[in-house]
Amino acid sequence: MITNQFRSYRALRPPAKAGAQDKLPAKARKSRYASRLRSKRTAALCVLLTACQAPAEQGAAVARERTGTFPKADRPVAKIVSSRWSTEEARDRLREADEVMNRAGIVPGMTVADIGAGEGYYTIRLAERVGRDGRVLAQDIVPEVRDALAERVNRERLDNVSVKLGEPADPKLPENSFDRVLMVHMYHEIGEPYAFLWHLRPALKPGGQVIVVDADRPTQNHGTPPTLLRCEFAAVGYTQVRFERMPQAGGYFAAFEARGERPEPGAIKSCRSQ
Repeated sequence: MITNQFRSYRALRPPAKAGAQDKLPAKARKSRYASRLRSKRTAALCVLLTACQAPAEQGAAVARERTGTFPKADRPVAKIVSSRWSTEEARDRLREADEVMNRAGIVPGMTVADIGAGEGYYTIRLAERVGRDGRVLAQDIVPEVRDALAERVNRERLDNVSVKLGEPADPKLPENSFDRVLMVHMYHEIGEPYAFLWHLRPALKPGGQVIVVDADRPTQNHGTPPTLLRCEFAAVGYTQVRFERMPQAGGYFAAFEARGERPEPGAIKSCRSQ
């Protein structure tokens, strides 16, 4: 199925056999079918990887032209050390994804972005939660990670998932598209949080929320203190609407909504880490 903003992978089905093909030996027919199937899968993967690159970029391009000088983060930035926070089995034993999705109010039919998707722990589970009428956009800034996730989505035939390559300071999301944007155990790795959050705002639908799950510890130790998180979001015009401790997810759950006008880049004040 192809929409104007998201294109999803369709399950490949064996081609019908008819005519002269029936006269080929079984081994030759099998070889020809395998070759065609590989070609179709390659084509499907190309669509999956490029689906969200072209649409809805016009508004983002205008935004980039308006972008002045954003303040730098007055805090250490954690390095990306792995595309995996923990094993999927261990996280499922704690019902981590279910708890986060429940608290975030994610229901069938929603459109959700998974930022810093990594190996796809949340992507796969979000796809099941939003169902056939929903959409999931999985984004990562590491090309090799993005490609591996696209292969997994292709292999698991997730028709409602698209995969996209973002940038460190710009998630490059289509405007007015998302009910929820998830950032799980990755906010502390954003080197330019004010530019990132500024570019992210237009992607939210009215009433849309940004969900952050992180550890309550210094950013250099792969966490984000809640007061610093609130300050950085507030600097770009977001309001925290929910905050809860969440030990089973390794820290806390926070939800933000965009309120009021988006500030000009030069008017944003940097937050000082304590």
